[in-house]
Order: sequence, then structure tokens, then C-alpha cells
Amino acid sequence: MEKIKEVSQYLLYLDGEAHGDGISNLKMQKLVYYAQGFYSALFDKNLFDDDICAWTHGPVVEDLYHHYKEYGNKSIDLPTNFKVSSLNLDKKELEFIEEVFEVFGLYSAWGLRNMTHEESPWNNHEADGGVIPSTEITEYFKTRLN
Repeated sequence: MEKIKEVSQYLLYLDGEAHGDGISNLKMQKLVYYAQGFYSALFDKNLFDDDICAWTHGPVVEDLYHHYKEYGNKSIDLPTNFKVSSLNLDKKELEFIEEVFEVFGLYSAWGLRNMTHEESPWNNHEADGGVIPSTEITEYFKTRLN
């Protein structure tokens, strides 16, 4: 879970730098889903190794959800000792996460949730609530590339 945690912390950092409205657990789950989807579609490898599951309110990385669940629907706090330089993310990954944040960070948590409900990776697995295969996520997001 270390890499997904770093991706999430960088998203929190970007939101703070942009003086955003904060990122709830629900919004975080959708942001990391879009990051994983587009990254894997563009580079044919995953940004992080954690599974994404089809939960009631859309795609969720279960361990990350539990890591932040204490915040409920409130904004997640960035650790006070956070430093971008301490992340084990390379420049390409950081720039990519910034792009995802610039596009999808503008949406509300519920707006992102509703978007994921219109997409086949979640729709195909919503009934069983299980893992959405990463290959299915990659193939879907390849269809969304311009």
C-alpha cells in the first residue's frame, strides 16, 4: 500500500497548493481510480499495485479507504511532516498525478462518483462488489484517450 499512500498524499498536497476545498475519502478514491486508469492506458503499466474494487459508491482501493475512514466525509489532512522530496515517485509520475488533479480535482466527490457509475469497469462489477481486473480498467481507459 505504500505507493498508493504516496499518490494520495501528493493529491492532498496539490489540493492544498491550489487552495482547494479539500479531498474527502470518497473523492480520493475516485481520483486514484482515474490516475490508475489513465496511467495504465498511457504507459501499459500500473501506477500502483493495489486492487480497485467495485463498491456501492464506485471504485475503491480498500486499504486506502480504511487508512482514511476516520475522516468520514470530511477533508483528509495532509501529514504535518509531509515533503514532496520524501516521495518515491519519479518525475513522470508526479507530473502525471498533477495532470489528473488538474482535470478531475475540479469535480466534487459526488460528481466523480456519478461519473464512475457511467463507466463499464464499475458497471461490470457493481453487482458482485469484487475486484475490477486491472486489465479491464486499462482497456477501458485506452478508449478514452484522444
